[in-house]
Amino acid sequence: MNVVVTGAAGFIGKNLIQRLKVMDGVTVRQYDVDTDPALLTEYVKDCDIVYHLAGVNRPEKTEEYMEGNYGFTATLLEALRSTGSKAKIVVSSSIQAALDNPYGVSKKAGEDLVIGYGQQTGSDVVVYRFPNVFGKWCRPNYNSAVATFCHNIARGLPITVNDPEVLMHLVYIDDVVDELLLCAGGGEHVRDGYGYVPTVYDVKLGRIPELLYSFANIRNDLSLPDLSDGFEKKLYSTYLSYLPDDGFLYPLNMHTDDRGSFTEFLKTSDRGQVSVNISKPGIVKGNHWHNTKNEKFLVVRGEGLIKLRKVGSDKVVEYRVSGKNLEVVDIPCGYTHSIANVGDEDMATVMWVNEIFDPQKGDTFYEEV
Repeated sequence: MNVVVTGAAGFIGKNLIQRLKVMDGVTVRQYDVDTDPALLTEYVKDCDIVYHLAGVNRPEKTEEYMEGNYGFTATLLEALRSTGSKAKIVVSSSIQAALDNPYGVSKKAGEDLVIGYGQQTGSDVVVYRFPNVFGKWCRPNYNSAVATFCHNIARGLPITVNDPEVLMHLVYIDDVVDELLLCAGGGEHVRDGYGYVPTVYDVKLGRIPELLYSFANIRNDLSLPDLSDGFEKKLYSTYLSYLPDDGFLYPLNMHTDDRGSFTEFLKTSDRGQVSVNISKPGIVKGNHWHNTKNEKFLVVRGEGLIKLRKVGSDKVVEYRVSGKNLEVVDIPCGYTHSIANVGDEDMATVMWVNEIFDPQKGDTFYEEV
């Protein structure tokens, strides 16, 4: 399949092209504002599908809206017409095409031109009126509030929220790309004559920076977002993509003593927390039990011996574990337990517990195994 993408260097274009590049049997020809115009006809003459993503949304002069959104569309269609191409045309338009403003009028004019071309030539045409698109690689401080918020908050810079009650209609870039790829096989979603992305998030503007600030604080409280919420999950992925290059690393608070260390790593409100325990050779930790807490121990380095005994019983169960053969040991409630480093190097254990530690309700009782 031969594919042409206009607006190749733009937000949607970059994401679409990277997906196309990893598909077998697909040749991608990229066209953008700095591409030699003479190449356009060469690119489209034997293509199977054109993703027309090029457009103007923040020009210096109002007339540039029409020049970019209508004028270049006319140039593209003329190139297709001159080669006799029957390529499918997929157009990235905007919900603003329904509005009476310079940008919307120019997008509507471009839509009408493509739809008319399809009717005249029999070429398959799909026009998408996208709402606000968010995700990685969107340019901040340009025309996306989400991108600007992510960029600034990730750098400790101020943001401006003009009206937190404004309802935003948002689609995620990967959902957009998934939908665009469906067009190649004729599986696009169409309603009332326009293509659409099935998953749309209606979110008040003020909720977005509220979530982003909570993401920025994760490094302090070790929490994770509510990943069961589709929007929150995708916004967190988006936020991380805007971290500065020197901002990926952050320290954890290691509680150290002569036995080794204990370090909390992640905490969730409904999935417990994960910690890393380092024990020096010969050290035994634990010798306690819980009423409701339950844990999972995974030794990832060194040699360990885990002992468990049901409270009230004399029977001791032992598990020899090693970082050379990763195995998880469940620590049920009602069992006193210990973990000993029986090797000659520091032992590292990843520990999961089903609830975040609450000092007011420790649920931990000393009793030797």
